[in-house]
Amino acid sequence: MGFDWSSGIGFGRERLGFYGREPIFNPMTMTETVPSASAPAPNLRLTARALLLGDRIDVAGLERSDVLSAAPLAFRAGQDGFVALFRYGVAVLVGLTPLEEDEVIRGLRQRIVGEFARHEEETAVIEISPEKDDQIPPGGPIFIRQLSTERLVVIADALSKSATLARDEREATAAFELVEPSVQHLAEKGRRPRDRRRILKHVGQALLVRQRMSGRVAVEEKPDVLWDRPDLERLYARLEDEYELKERAAALHRKLEVLGDTAQALTDIIDTERSLRLELIIVLLIVFEIVITFYQMFTGDPAH
Repeated sequence: MGFDWSSGIGFGRERLGFYGREPIFNPMTMTETVPSASAPAPNLRLTARALLLGDRIDVAGLERSDVLSAAPLAFRAGQDGFVALFRYGVAVLVGLTPLEEDEVIRGLRQRIVGEFARHEEETAVIEISPEKDDQIPPGGPIFIRQLSTERLVVIADALSKSATLARDEREATAAFELVEPSVQHLAEKGRRPRDRRRILKHVGQALLVRQRMSGRVAVEEKPDVLWDRPDLERLYARLEDEYELKERAAALHRKLEVLGDTAQALTDIIDTERSLRLELIIVLLIVFEIVITFYQMFTGDPAH
């Protein structure tokens, strides 16, 4: 099922605005100009959900002149909602009802590459509070002074990275649990387990996790919108701190390094044992040839 742009989550003019208004959109600056008479009510709360749907979302062909943002691709959806799609497999849904969320996900299904059976999720509450600066109190909602595309894109970027890190952390832990028995046996017995095929399977799984996670998303990169709106740097920095993006990325990187080193060590041990066996076979063949030669010399075999 694809997108129906004239209905459903389409971009028709009658469906474009939040709360019955239509923003004046400049695609170069991504800035909304909202009439004061139709501004959102103070302390309005919205729920934002980041869903890691698969390895990748193919957004090719979805670019339109009336989208709210191109990187990430963002558009209006449902009655009063906002959707941001990230190429590394995350969809961020803001202000949508459960039925509207299901409609968006169904529309995306054919564009999801390597869909996961379990969708990793990160949820946050956004509160529009004109009397407060953009801030995130401990344990509280995300306060923003006004509802704008740029702020929603910044929040969506942080939530998408947090959801991606959550799955990567779980996969790294699972890979460690797979490799741990072989490492434990090596530490206790001084030799690798006898089941070489199982070890290679575990090593391959560890390397696959490392490869998949290394190129998925650069957490250190800031959203492109900050180039046009440097005043939102503080909001993004607070989101980074709230979700501990840099710390989690650094810890995950260390885990990946250990995982890679462990896999390399196990494969080196297997290669070394194979080389020793080959050398032993060669030595035995040489000894056997010498014995045969001496035997023939002493028995006076005319053929030699």
